[in-house]
Amino acid sequence: METTSEKHYLYPAALFVSKKPTLVTTILGTCVAVCLYDPVQQVGGINHYMLSKWDGNGAPSLKYGDYAIQKLLEKMLSSGAEKKHLQAKVFGGLCKRASADVYSIGAKNIKVAETLLAQLQIPVVAKHLGGFSPRKLVFNTQTGTVDMKLLLPDLIAGKKN
Repeated sequence: METTSEKHYLYPAALFVSKKPTLVTTILGTCVAVCLYDPVQQVGGINHYMLSKWDGNGAPSLKYGDYAIQKLLEKMLSSGAEKKHLQAKVFGGLCKRASADVYSIGAKNIKVAETLLAQLQIPVVAKHLGGFSPRKLVFNTQTGTVDMKLLLPDLIAGKKN
């Protein structure tokens, strides 16, 4: 990845947008991260949501994908990005083994990202979704590049050292 002076760790139920070159790191399990990037204005943003849809109870929160994606778009536009230039990259949505995934959280999180980005007419230029391994992402807000690493892939696959 390119050298930048700023670094930021993105926690679940949060988002980050910047025109300053920043490396944003996050860890995903069943959660999903949507990265938006405007290559013309060099504005980048990322969210990290935990559940697919806000059910209307209580205040809306960035932990819900439908709300987090809309807020990410709003923040990108208010930071100078133009919707016509936006590109998306989507990661996460780990699917647990069948007996442990009765709620299909990862699959629902993936579906809301794909559905909303299609409705917003923002092209998805890269994605790495599903599977059984958590992921570590490092997103560069200036270039839009994402360095993704699977965490514990051998352990998840049932391989021994």
